[in-house]
Amino acid sequence: MKILVLLSQVPDTTARIAFTNNNTQYDGNGVTFIVNPYDEWYALVRALELKEAAGAGSVTTITVGGADTDATIRKGLAIGADDAVRVDAQPTEALQVAELIAAYATDKGFDLIIAGKETIDHNGGQVGAMVAELLDLPYVPMASKLEVAGGVATLERDIPGGVEVLNAPLPLVLSAAKGMAEQRIPNMRGIMAARTKPLTVVPATAVDNVGGTIRFELPPAKGAVKMIPAEEAGKLIELLHTEAKVI
Repeated sequence: MKILVLLSQVPDTTARIAFTNNNTQYDGNGVTFIVNPYDEWYALVRALELKEAAGAGSVTTITVGGADTDATIRKGLAIGADDAVRVDAQPTEALQVAELIAAYATDKGFDLIIAGKETIDHNGGQVGAMVAELLDLPYVPMASKLEVAGGVATLERDIPGGVEVLNAPLPLVLSAAKGMAEQRIPNMRGIMAARTKPLTVVPATAVDNVGGTIRFELPPAKGAVKMIPAEEAGKLIELLHTEAKVI
């Protein structure tokens, strides 16, 4: 089974938030970048588990980005991916990224394409669905469990009030949510092996950028907090009626 895992590079969750170029770009100066956790912990690790259970197959990661993403990509190789592909383009919006990934994957014969449910920077959750549409493949979003047998994937999704169980034939695109797998920490052997595993850089195909960022804005600063003693419940009720804002 050939599996393709979408890996994105994102700022560390503790990174400061600032913008540059008239608030049109994220300011990455001094920021530590990491593999998007949903891509790493759930999509990649489950792909590796499926390969290990089958005793055969391959796991390839694909990232759209410049040379500054190579160190992040190598972490995916250290965790266990067999090889990696970097499409040499700066990601600007979801459809552009999806088109570049689909252009690479279209004739490679992947049985499964797995993405994290979303990236922690933009939280769009769009790329997986767009890749599926561009490749004319079935798509299951937000899967929390995945098993494969006889060319059919059995998936579970958490829904309000229960769990939905789905069967879908391969090839298939899906996005992975919490519950799909448990995080793996690269060991020294994996880190050393990652240095020599193939990282193929492919040129970007020509795509039309139909969207983009107009500007970023920080949320307004939090207002002052009023502390009301427990014995003054009446005062709290008064403030809720006169000053509290409904969001």
